[in-house]
Amino acid sequence: MVETVSWEAWLPFVAAALLCGYLIGSIPFGLILTRLAGLGDVRKIGSGNIGATNVLRTGNRKLAALTLVLDALKGTAAVLIAARFGPHLGLVAGLGAFLGHTFPVWLGFKGGKGVATYLGILLGAAWPGALVFAVAWLATAFATRFSSLSALVATVCVPIALLLFGLREAAVLFAILSVLVFIKHRANISRLLAGTETRIGAKG
Repeated sequence: MVETVSWEAWLPFVAAALLCGYLIGSIPFGLILTRLAGLGDVRKIGSGNIGATNVLRTGNRKLAALTLVLDALKGTAAVLIAARFGPHLGLVAGLGAFLGHTFPVWLGFKGGKGVATYLGILLGAAWPGALVFAVAWLATAFATRFSSLSALVATVCVPIALLLFGLREAAVLFAILSVLVFIKHRANISRLLAGTETRIGAKG
């Protein structure tokens, strides 16, 4: 007779994966890097966001690129570390990492918009989805030159693609994350609808 493990037995592991993912995701690389570079508090410029797009407003492209990479890798790291104890725990840790980045306790729950971390989690949890994200983002960016719209389109495509790939659990996770990305992009959506959103490469 095959023994089944109860949900109650798994609960401590799920909680640990969520907490560890959150702590990894909550590392504010954009804020840390700009301060180390002597550029002050990135929250006091531009949109006040701690992500790579706002770091770019400091004029330091290398620092923005490094922020982008590190924000993505913390999502990947959270998934891969937790997945060693079970694939489902990797997904839970991915959720934690995203929540940590977008709602970090250290910064009064005011974090980034989560796109880079979303992609990093995707690389760790379901890498084929990352290819879909990249194609959708690049195609939309080429057609419209709106970074925000490109991210939104890509995050709509990913859960659908994962479902078609037969990765149902991952599809559910990324559907949730996609909704959160849309929520964090409320201001961008308003500007897109109003025709005032800044295009890629535009000044100011």
